[in-house]
Amino acid sequence: MSENVRLDVDGPVAFLTIDRPAKRNAMTVEMWSLIPELLHKAADDDGVRVLVLRGGRHFSAGADIGELGAVRSPADGRRFNAVTDAAEAAVASFPKPTIAAVRGFCIGGGCELAVACDMRIAAHDARMAVTPAKLGVVYTHRPTKRLADLVGPAWAKQILFTGEQLDAGQALRIGLVNEVADDLDARVAELAGTIAERSQVTLRAAKTILERIEDGADEEDDEVRGLYDAGYASADFAEGVAAFTAKRRPEFH
Repeated sequence: MSENVRLDVDGPVAFLTIDRPAKRNAMTVEMWSLIPELLHKAADDDGVRVLVLRGGRHFSAGADIGELGAVRSPADGRRFNAVTDAAEAAVASFPKPTIAAVRGFCIGGGCELAVACDMRIAAHDARMAVTPAKLGVVYTHRPTKRLADLVGPAWAKQILFTGEQLDAGQALRIGLVNEVADDLDARVAELAGTIAERSQVTLRAAKTILERIEDGADEEDDEVRGLYDAGYASADFAEGVAAFTAKRRPEFH
């Protein structure tokens, strides 16, 4: 594990922390490369129910420009894109709910990782931008689609065409973040704790169905109907109904 990217687990919550403060958490190829491996560990940990992505003073200033300077050809670019896209895909496909805790700069590849999360909670000092137009590079397809799905095509165009930074209030208004919190750490902890207490059967199914909708599915099929059946057959359903009837909090396992 790199000292600049680490995975920590606290009860049901895993934290993927970007920690390179001297460079405002700019991401090296090594750091990008570690993300799929670390997320695989968190996904395999049955005790983990929620993943939080975070930085320190800054979420991430994006890709390390010093390394981008070493890209000399389309072949180099494809290799670089393969690494960053794999990290983004690992976040987006993580099987449990994900929250980006965004403070300070969340730029370029950093914003790409945040957008790949299920939810984004921002501090008031958050500044978000996607900046390929300032570098003469082309943002790849899946992150572009994810951005457009999140904020709509018109705002995705403005973000990508200008590369301008959005403050927390602007990000909230266009749907780039879910909330702006006075105390980011406290709100993220509260939200993660609430999600961790909910039925994992419901959460897994909801995430699967939402991902299918984002990928263009308009109708349910046998796989989705199987999720309904699995819910009604689950111990979580029995516990949820029993708890509701007894007017107590459910205890899902």
